[in-house]
Amino acid sequence: MNNIWILAQTAEQEGTSRVTSEPVTSEGEAITVVPDSNAPAAKAPPARPFGGGTWVWLVLMLVFMYFILFRGPRRKQQQLKQMVESLKKNDRVRTIGGILGTVVDIKGDEITLKVDESNNTKIKVASSAIGKKLSKDEN
Repeated sequence: MNNIWILAQTAEQEGTSRVTSEPVTSEGEAITVVPDSNAPAAKAPPARPFGGGTWVWLVLMLVFMYFILFRGPRRKQQQLKQMVESLKKNDRVRTIGGILGTVVDIKGDEITLKVDESNNTKIKVASSAIGKKLSKDEN
């Protein structure tokens, strides 16, 4: 006998009726359904990719990545530019190559550094090659 699921209306004692989704026979009697072990398991409906709240998290992650990847280095670059623009004669600096020297002359994008006091050795470097301005007592 095939079990048929029928939405049946059952009468309650007060005379009202309700709709149930219990398995019943064609005579209206409730039956017990034992799941068939050979039948495939019911699959859950597939999850929607990028459902409602996922877009919010994706946008927040992109904003966070913008601040981490682009905003930080840009701020550091601006600080370095301001430091190079504030250089003046007799400031001690270290180049990005590790050369220590004293600023002798600044002409546009070119800075002349004195690297050896005893021989009066000078080198010219691009302003972008200045890595750090050293304090007076740091040598």
